[in-house]
Amino acid sequence: MPFFNHLASRAGSAAHSLWEASGQLVQPSLRLGVTGLARSGKTVFTTALVHHLTRGTNLPAFRASAEGRIRRAHLAPQPDDAVPRFPYEEHMEALTAERRWPQSTNRISELRVDIEYERKAGWRTGPASLALDIVDYPGEWLLDLALLDAGYAEWSRQTVAQSRKPDRVETARTWRKALETFDPAGPADEVLAGKASEAFKEYLIGLRTDDETVATTPPGRFLMPGDLAGSPALTFAPLDLATGAQIAPGSFASLMERRFEAYKTHVVRPFFRDHFQRIDRQIVLVDVLAAIDAGPVALAELEEALDQVLMAFRTGRNTLLSRLFSPRADKVLFAATKADHIHHTDHDRLDAILRLLVNRAARRTEAAGARVGTVALASVRATRETTIREGRETLRAVAGVPEAGERVGDEIFDGETEAAIFPGELPETASAVFEGAVTPGSLRFPRFRPPKLPVDAAGRMAKMPHIRLDRALEFLLGDRFT
Repeated sequence: MPFFNHLASRAGSAAHSLWEASGQLVQPSLRLGVTGLARSGKTVFTTALVHHLTRGTNLPAFRASAEGRIRRAHLAPQPDDAVPRFPYEEHMEALTAERRWPQSTNRISELRVDIEYERKAGWRTGPASLALDIVDYPGEWLLDLALLDAGYAEWSRQTVAQSRKPDRVETARTWRKALETFDPAGPADEVLAGKASEAFKEYLIGLRTDDETVATTPPGRFLMPGDLAGSPALTFAPLDLATGAQIAPGSFASLMERRFEAYKTHVVRPFFRDHFQRIDRQIVLVDVLAAIDAGPVALAELEEALDQVLMAFRTGRNTLLSRLFSPRADKVLFAATKADHIHHTDHDRLDAILRLLVNRAARRTEAAGARVGTVALASVRATRETTIREGRETLRAVAGVPEAGERVGDEIFDGETEAAIFPGELPETASAVFEGAVTPGSLRFPRFRPPKLPVDAAGRMAKMPHIRLDRALEFLLGDRFT
């Protein structure tokens, strides 16, 4: 039966791909996936991307823009009626009028931008258009794809083993204590399953709120259940299973295993089938600076997570047949966000550290025909550069308005006063961060408020400043405007 279900799923996907491919003849389109690991700023990226395209910003590194060939870009009705619309206007209001960062979305959303442009000189000269479908989804959903090839026992042992790592011991203490009370060989018990699930969810919440860890433990939908809240498919947890132990029918572990498989069937596979495998290009946003400041253990975990991310992608060079039967993402860009928190002399160093983090997985992906890129960027630049004096030394610093309650040393900020802060420096050699070159907690990265945008005499608000957003656009979209 699973084989026929899989065959039917592939047939349905192929039919859908054929329908989309025929639509390309009428309206060329490209689906751009936007996701990010915890606290990486994916909502801000999507908002800034749409802002600059629709406002007609001159983006020097985005060649079609720099050459003046983008005539107009405007929002259009999205093609997927069952997917929520990305609330662009609401997020712009938060950034510009309220000067606060928008709330992260906890579900998939979509927005279409129709772009009219002029082709470059050659036999294909003349006007053309591209429908850019931006698909914004939580990074936790992406990491869930690794569960498709995992069994319950394997996942349980791996999750319990990860909770024993030094950087997780304290966060996992309460959950590990509860874990000791659950007998895998005991009888299946609905009430006990609920207790096990809640204890595990508290552990997952702790991982997301602990600045010293990189929150990459699936299942991601546990913390954003939506209309599945309370369903059996979201009421399971890992158990402390001995290596080689068999799961007996009718046991508590058997109940957990069945629900784990239900989660994959009813939550993970539909996301993969209906959304993920249809993505043409992908950007993955990563808060590398936070991992650097947390130390080598956090960086090693981030490297493992990024490897899992690339393993999840079905990457490679697209052909007509692959578009019909096995669509692939042919470009994946990893972006180290919050580059405005450091001086521009460290931007290339941040990019080099990210390249090192994805190097192993990138070589494997590029061998399949896809391109993998990296960039250090700030979707919305919240600081300006300055210098400060510390004794006889002049330090390269950034200045901005830290959010109320942010602290640097003994100073607590009020959310209104600008401050110049020396964030620290990144090592010249990328590999040095894995060797402890940056003392954990030594970097200063307060959360800055969005910038106050000036208004001209005609009442027009200035465009939002950014760092290297245009480079990201060139990598992801540049070849579609030739």
